[in-house]
Amino acid sequence: MHVRVVRFADVTPERAEKLLADIEASDAPPPGVPATGLQMLLDEDQRAAPALQLLDTVEDTRTGAARLLSGLQPSPSISSRSLRTVLTLRTVMRR
Repeated sequence: MHVRVVRFADVTPERAEKLLADIEASDAPPPGVPATGLQMLLDEDQRAAPALQLLDTVEDTRTGAARLLSGLQPSPSISSRSLRTVLTLRTVMRR
């Protein structure tokens, strides 16, 4: 499994709630994005929202990044975002 991390900065609390509501209301990723899962973290103190997109293959990470980046529109509530290196998930522990 591979994880692409995107960190959104300057996220207002209202925008974060809207993003979470949109994600929870969706039954699938956006068209053309082969993600198997999504996790969004919220750091209210730093107004940051790292998002972790889970994908099966490295090729899926490329396909998903190209599709998402082509559809991202500037937003007055999110002033910056940065892509991070694609990571390989080696272990998961849940209780």
